Amino acid sequence: MDSKIQSLFDEAKHIVFLTGAGVSTASNIPDYRSKNGLYATDTTGKPAEHYLSHACLVNEPEVFYTFVKENMYYPNAKPNVIHQKQAQLTQQGKASVITQNVDGLYSACGTENLIEFHGTLYNVICQKCHQSVDWHEYMQSDVHNDCGGRLRPGIVLYDEGLNQKNIVDSIELMQQADLVVIVGTSMRVYPFAGLLDYRNSSAKVIAVNQERLNLGIDFEMIRGDATEFFRELNC
Repeated sequence: MDSKIQSLFDEAKHIVFLTGAGVSTASNIPDYRSKNGLYATDTTGKPAEHYLSHACLVNEPEVFYTFVKENMYYPNAKPNVIHQKQAQLTQQGKASVITQNVDGLYSACGTENLIEFHGTLYNVICQKCHQSVDWHEYMQSDVHNDCGGRLRPGIVLYDEGLNQKNIVDSIELMQQADLVVIVGTSMRVYPFAGLLDYRNSSAKVIAVNQERLNLGIDFEMIRGDATEFFRELNC
């Protein structure tokens, strides 16, 4: 670990981690937009965005359910060192995590001050009676046993609006941060990528990613394996 980078972590009073699917690939969950990602491996002739849309949920509920069940849920996945080190920093009261991920791995390792910007697969809701339902039940059927309504995961689909509280809380965290660390995301998906516009003007920005990012701001690019970076990071 570069001593200058380690010092940034040591001296920071409030770190905000902005994270994406690349964080969970080390837990054997495919990402979305890489050459082997979910969006690149479809063989049906329709993009994954179609199956993960509100229109598909409403108009083709069986198609939506099959796609989500077969492609999105990885219940045996475990948090990796990236999740664990970030969680450790949040438990010290030194950091927050704003993630695009919906896989629940941050919650699984006790991350505090966590905003799941796009929701989570493991918060399943009945669209008819609005009860929360255990996700195990959803794995058996998307029809609610109690009322016959259709179940859905609590994730933000294409054509749907974001949770406004998540947006407001994320902006507040960005304004408070003195160090912003981008991990495992291209920062090309909006409005998540737009959070950078709300950062504290004095905050340092670091990006840890396999691909070089073009953020249009002054930042430190660390190109490589994020698991190695966080394995070496002292918390």
